[in-house]
Amino acid sequence: MSSPVQELRVLVARKTVEAVDICGLELVAAEGQSLPPFSAGSHVDVHLGDGLVRQYSLCNDPSEQHRYQLAVLRDPASRGGSSAVHARVKEGDTLRISVPRNHFALAHEARQHLLLAGGIGVTPILCMAERLATMNAEFRMHYASRSPDRTAFLDRIRRASFAHRVDFHFDNGDATQKLDLPVVLAKPTPHTHLYVCGPQGFMSAVLDTARAQGWSETQLHWEFFAAETNAAPRSGDEAFEVQLASSGRVICVPADQTVTQALALASVAVPVSCEQGVCGTCLTRVLSGTPDHRDMYLTPAEQALNDQFTPCCSRARCKRLVLDL
Repeated sequence: MSSPVQELRVLVARKTVEAVDICGLELVAAEGQSLPPFSAGSHVDVHLGDGLVRQYSLCNDPSEQHRYQLAVLRDPASRGGSSAVHARVKEGDTLRISVPRNHFALAHEARQHLLLAGGIGVTPILCMAERLATMNAEFRMHYASRSPDRTAFLDRIRRASFAHRVDFHFDNGDATQKLDLPVVLAKPTPHTHLYVCGPQGFMSAVLDTARAQGWSETQLHWEFFAAETNAAPRSGDEAFEVQLASSGRVICVPADQTVTQALALASVAVPVSCEQGVCGTCLTRVLSGTPDHRDMYLTPAEQALNDQFTPCCSRARCKRLVLDL
C-alpha cells in the first residue's frame, strides 16, 4: 500500500551557475546534522511552493553526507519547476525535500559500466562516475552536449581523478568528436551494463541503437526526465472503475480524468510528482484487472506483469482495476 514519503528540511547553502541556463544548488540539513545517505542514481523530490513538486537527481559523491548537490536546467517549456528554481530559490532559503530514492541504481554485479549522458542528464550519470571511481570499477563515460558553455560540470569532470575515462561530444564541435553510437555500443559483452539519461530523443537513440546491436534488456538502465507526450487522457479513452482493496470502495474514472485526479476528487490521496509517468512516485500495486500502461518508468517486462501501474497517466484495459489502496 502506498505510504507517505518522508521529508527533510534543508537549507540552500549555495546557488551557482554551472553552465548557460543551468544552475546548481548545494543543500545542507537545516539543523546542521548529517543528511540521510544516498546511492548513485538517487533523486529527491523538491517542494517549490504553490503545489509544485519536482524531482532532481543528486550529482555529488554518494560518500558525502554533509550535502546534496543538484543541477537544474532552465527549460523553455517548463511547467513551473525549473522556472521556480532559477527565479525564486535563493541562497539561505529553506526547502522541503524527500529523502533520497533510487529507481536508477548501478548494477553492482556488472564487471564493466558504460555511462551515457545527454545534456542535463549528466546529473545522475556524474554521481555514478564518482561512485564507480571510488570503487575502482571499470567504466567509460560519454557526455554529449550542445557546446562547452552549455556543459554542466565541465571543469569539475576535467579535474576529476576519472577524467581519462570521460569523452566529451559537442554538437558544435568537429565531426571527428561527435558521439558515434553504433561504434560506442558495438559488440556488447554479457557483463557490461549501459546507463543512459538525457532528453527523450537522445535516450531513444541510445536505447534503440543498443537493442539493434544486441544488448539485452537486463543490461540496459535508463531514467527519463520528462515524457515525450502529454500524459493527459486521449481521444477515444473510456470511463472505467477502480476499487480500493482496503475498503471495497469503487470510484469511477471518467474518460476525461486521470486516475489520480478521480481519486483526489474522492479524497483519496496518492503521492504524485511529475504527473507524466516518468518518475514512479505514484506507482501503485494492481491486485486485479489489466492496466493500460502509458508510463515511461516501468520496463516492458515490468509492464507485462500487470501487477503495478502509474495512475497519473495509465488507465485500464478492463472495466475495473482493484488497487492496493
